[in-house]
Amino acid sequence: MAKYDAFGTVLRRGATAIVQVQSIGGPALSLDTEDVTTHDSTGGWEEVVPTILRTGEISLDIVYDPAAATHSATAGGLIADMVARTAQTYTLVFPDAASTSWSFSAFVTGFEPTMPHDGALTATVTMKPTGQPTLA
Repeated sequence: MAKYDAFGTVLRRGATAIVQVQSIGGPALSLDTEDVTTHDSTGGWEEVVPTILRTGEISLDIVYDPAAATHSATAGGLIADMVARTAQTYTLVFPDAASTSWSFSAFVTGFEPTMPHDGALTATVTMKPTGQPTLA
């Protein structure tokens, strides 16, 4: 079984890679279940049925460059997408030999810059996928 270094993972907005990404978290994938246990369930064990598939939020830590097109509030970047409430197509490309990718439509739901007096200008970005992702 192969093991991979996460370095080189890319998140694209359309065909353009989001620049200066330090880390990416998510999206979590989960399946909701509904309890269908009845008084005559075998052995008194809980029974469930699967219901809705869900995607969790995505978080990005970036070295924030207000002039970078993919970060921008005015040039169709992450902030502009959030303010316009516009879903974009994103593709997460893993650094494995097959370049495995997950594509999804998502809304930017948060952008929080951090400006320490003794550190880099950074930001945490959150996104929420909508609809069915393509997991390839």
